[in-house]
Amino acid sequence: KAEVDTDRRQGIRRAHTATHVLHYALRKHLGEHAEQQGSKVDRDVLRFDFTNPKAVPAETLEKIEEEVNLRVLDGEPVVCREMPLQKARKAGAIMLFGEKYPDVVRVVSTGSFSKELCGGTHLDNAAQVGLFKIVSEESVAAGTRRITALTGPAALAQIRTNEKALARAAVALKIRPEELPVRVEAMAKEIRQF
Repeated sequence: KAEVDTDRRQGIRRAHTATHVLHYALRKHLGEHAEQQGSKVDRDVLRFDFTNPKAVPAETLEKIEEEVNLRVLDGEPVVCREMPLQKARKAGAIMLFGEKYPDVVRVVSTGSFSKELCGGTHLDNAAQVGLFKIVSEESVAAGTRRITALTGPAALAQIRTNEKALARAAVALKIRPEELPVRVEAMAKEIRQF
């Protein structure tokens, strides 16, 4: 007897829908060249590989993360429709280069901003992602970058872990958390002078 783990499935749905929104945000902030090269989704964690010639600057990553979270806040519907491949092409659905598609394909649209061919499980609307947090950006091959991100409860847990670490460091130095960067820089400078 097969049974679906509903909590795990919902986490996968959050991560999968978030990959589509992330793909949109990457193309918006980096350019049309930022095409998907692979992805992996699991319970509230996603890995997304895309074409880009160099590392994504921290400021741009922040804009991409903000873009995804703003789209999530908009709560636009996620709609899945089957249609002929030619109709999907004319509608502007994103297709992976080199993939072979059947005559009838499934198009997943998130609001009016994202339209991709996809056979995976998705949310009913973008707001169900809850929260999106990028945790890393790295190179996986020449011209290919990887973003790892968290969604929903996993994203919130990561933020809380980071806040606790900052709070502990601030208490140890007897300063406010927002003063940590300046204080650590000063301490590092002092150490280098010895």
